[in-house]
Amino acid sequence: MRSRQYKSESFRFKLLDCLRALQVPLWSTAGIKSGDIKVHKVSGSLTNAVFFVSCHPSLRGLRTLLLRIYGPSSGSLISRPRELHTLHVLSSQYHIGPRVYGTFENGRVEEYFESTTLTPSDIRDPTVSRWIGARMAELHSVDIDAVEGNSPPANGKAKEWDIGAKNNVKAWLAPAEDVLKLPVISDAIRAQLDLKAFKKEWSRYLQWLLTADDVNNGSRRVFAHNDAQYGNLLRLRHSNVVDEHRQVGDRDGSLSVLIIDHPRKIIVVDFEYAGPNPASYDIANHFHEWTADYHSSTPHLYDFSRYPTYEQRRNFCTAYLGHTAMFREDPADRELQLDNLEEQVRVWSPASHAVWAIWGIVQARDDLRANATESEFDYIGYSICRMAAFRREILALGI
Repeated sequence: MRSRQYKSESFRFKLLDCLRALQVPLWSTAGIKSGDIKVHKVSGSLTNAVFFVSCHPSLRGLRTLLLRIYGPSSGSLISRPRELHTLHVLSSQYHIGPRVYGTFENGRVEEYFESTTLTPSDIRDPTVSRWIGARMAELHSVDIDAVEGNSPPANGKAKEWDIGAKNNVKAWLAPAEDVLKLPVISDAIRAQLDLKAFKKEWSRYLQWLLTADDVNNGSRRVFAHNDAQYGNLLRLRHSNVVDEHRQVGDRDGSLSVLIIDHPRKIIVVDFEYAGPNPASYDIANHFHEWTADYHSSTPHLYDFSRYPTYEQRRNFCTAYLGHTAMFREDPADRELQLDNLEEQVRVWSPASHAVWAIWGIVQARDDLRANATESEFDYIGYSICRMAAFRREILALGI
């Protein structure tokens, strides 16, 4: 299915055929006609086209579905089989994320939550920010082995998980270089991005991380979302205040208790880029998303004056640490814990800019090849913005 044809009768006809073939509960009934289907496009998703699929009110009992059609370039950035495996583990074992009803050649059909997508102003609300911090802590409690696959220790040593930020830059650099060789790319743009210089800068940064990274004070390796932007955070329309004690399995087979003592109103979706990373990287990435507004007149440009203040970061991190098994009861110890996490967020902050700078170049490929004049998002402009931020931050770190 082609996402740009979603308003057409042929699109709804193909969609209905797809829902029947996938045997989506209730939707596979013969009584539904293509004219009964309503398709609403959801803006704000940069990798895929996302739609809400509903039916005529007279056909009761049919729940709204979420339809995701993959972007043409996303195959160079995302392993779809791995993503589907992640979604299955999270939904079946941890009750995190949506249920997947089925997949087709260039997309999938998912469970829809009665919710509203957060906005740039929503994530700045102190209460909502604490909820997001708690949700992130919940995701970080997921056993990496459960998602990535359990393997025996090598030479008597526990497995060291590859860091997603490093893997992504390594995997995406060659495709990005190919994009910048396209004749439509000007010399001025190539000079601004300068991937030859970036490789050296990235190498120096990784070398510096060997001494600055602290897995015991904020940068423990976790299963991270890696894309906690406001468009991937939903607020449930109907939820109750719940005090929940959830048992979380540790790697050694023991059980710890995670206490969720706030309204379960925030749902995290879109786990396309989820995987092992430092906890501080995931937090840093979320803080950068405070500076984004993907519905503005310049959605590709970040307003760095909107980066969370010290007090706003402290509010988020206090909620985050308060929902981890590492939370310290002594006030002095807690302040030190917050200070250490703050420092590690600063250490891993440039990595977020680097990852998305390279991502944007690869994502731009199909628009550039097609000479698209009405692209919904300026990926190259976005990459220039993030690359400049990466260089600005490593300079501030003295690298």
